[in-house]
Amino acid sequence: MSDTATTPSTVTFDQFGLHADILKAIAEQGYTTPTPIQAKAIPVVLGGRDVMGAAQTGTGKTAGFSLPIIQRLLPLANTSASPARHPVRALILTPTRELADQVAANVQSYAKHTALRSAVVFGGVDMNPQSAELRRGVEILIATPGRLLDHVQQKTANLGQVQMLVLDEADRMLDMGFLPDLQRILNLLPSERQTLLFSATFSPEIKKLASTYLRDPQTIEVARSNSTATNVTQIVYEVAEGDKTGAVVQLIRERSLKQVIVFCNSKIGASRLARQLERDGVVATAIHGDRTQSERMQALDAFKRGEIEALVATDVAARGLDIAELPAVINFDLPFNAEDYVHRIGRTGRAGASGDALSLFSPNERKQLADIEKLIKRPLDVQRLAVDTPVRHHHDERGSRRDRDDRSRRRTTGAHERPSHGAHHRQQPVDDFFFKPYEPSPSAVSASAKREEAPAAPQKPASKQPLAALLGGFGMPRKTTSSN
Repeated sequence: MSDTATTPSTVTFDQFGLHADILKAIAEQGYTTPTPIQAKAIPVVLGGRDVMGAAQTGTGKTAGFSLPIIQRLLPLANTSASPARHPVRALILTPTRELADQVAANVQSYAKHTALRSAVVFGGVDMNPQSAELRRGVEILIATPGRLLDHVQQKTANLGQVQMLVLDEADRMLDMGFLPDLQRILNLLPSERQTLLFSATFSPEIKKLASTYLRDPQTIEVARSNSTATNVTQIVYEVAEGDKTGAVVQLIRERSLKQVIVFCNSKIGASRLARQLERDGVVATAIHGDRTQSERMQALDAFKRGEIEALVATDVAARGLDIAELPAVINFDLPFNAEDYVHRIGRTGRAGASGDALSLFSPNERKQLADIEKLIKRPLDVQRLAVDTPVRHHHDERGSRRDRDDRSRRRTTGAHERPSHGAHHRQQPVDDFFFKPYEPSPSAVSASAKREEAPAAPQKPASKQPLAALLGGFGMPRKTTSSN
């Protein structure tokens, strides 16, 4: 049986009974008062109860579960060098590498004044440094499911003493693609544990599936399920499919956006759009599953430093990216999964700041738009956008070079030389040599005659040895050796 938590709207962090070392780290991060999800979740998690937390993305769910986890593990913290004194006691699972890295950074900052150790493991990078860190012992482990199972198989991770399990972005974690790995991990955990599920979206099917992993969970909802933040302005621009690239360039220039995430539905589309934006003068790069983890992290770091204006991403970046004061996001494609729309626009307007969510809508995306409006239970403001930015059509290098040659030829021939009606270019004179029949040259004839007059080369006489003898069989005389 689940119920909904209620907490007074005005609380402070020191009212939760958190340790002074944790409060010091919170103050250093610049936080003074908890967000609604933090205010409701922290007391429940501290009480040891299972939780299903639903809140709008960007409202501080990570601190909502990491702060009470650190508090509950503090009595077990120690400075011993023995790995046996630092077993994995809290496991945080995330669906993406970027989210795992983001959660690990938050946990490390909150626990930096304590003796608790934390580590993060995810795929796409070398396992050896991760294995070395796990062998030294960690109390809090943040991981993606696949890489965690790799470490379990290599016997560098032992989950037999896990007391708390967190499924961050639980709707994606419990998706069919993650369910087999998740089930294998759950089988390795003690049955007596605290389980926390946090996400921005919970469909009825996900809630039913999640109930099999939790015992008497308490549901915490700080806003209507699947709703979007009120401080994010959502606008949908109707444009033709072929004008979308020009529309992105126009929105970036008109709004003077120095930082924006542009979402595409495919990896190929993201790479192509990033190249097109570069050609139109926008500093852009793509981030998606086909890029190596180091390339993805380098792109994210450059974007956070302000060196990149447009980060073109697939939904791999829709969850877990925490960009401070990101002014806007643009949906180049409307997502096929309506819930991904909530996560995409949640990259802006975080921690109470304002932001703009701009979406491009073509006539063949009417179903996606209807699904989004049905999910968030409100109509979206659809406006027409007149695209006046010239769009560079996608050509290969040969086509571009051919166009430049044609323009150069027109400049050199002069404006008075116009092509005739129906012709694309002037006909060049053709040498009649190519239409003459083949006639051998005198040197070729004399060389041929000399070859015919030359005597035939003598042939080697056929071997008189039988075939068996040639193959080392019968008939080969054995050599006699003189005895010493």
